[in-house]
Amino acid sequence: MKLIIPLFIFFSLFFIINNQVLAQGAVWDNTCISANDPTVPTIQGFECLFENILKIIVTIMGFAFLAMFIMGGFQYMMSNNDPKAVAGASTTLTYAVIGIVGAIISWLILWSIQNFTGINVTVFKIPF
Repeated sequence: MKLIIPLFIFFSLFFIINNQVLAQGAVWDNTCISANDPTVPTIQGFECLFENILKIIVTIMGFAFLAMFIMGGFQYMMSNNDPKAVAGASTTLTYAVIGIVGAIISWLILWSIQNFTGINVTVFKIPF
């Protein structure tokens, strides 16, 4: 009961404090919006949108890896040498490591393609 009141106060501050929230992370310059009318997006706006979505996905992947790794470690500590619990914890840890290694390897493959061919495959650009 003593812990509930401070937690309630802490989390209620998020609703009381009024901060400006922007929907985009990257600055929308003249390639994403019209130079004549800044309220009109251009087809190149998909470049900015794709960049923002990719940043969010990479962040979520990092948090998912961290959460799975912590959860697997916690399961492993609480297993008390029960074979089923140890197997479940090791499976969770294995999937976490496979996921982050797969993401790193996919980025390295794209980077290698870029170095061998000279084509910048890591940048999403819509030609005019």
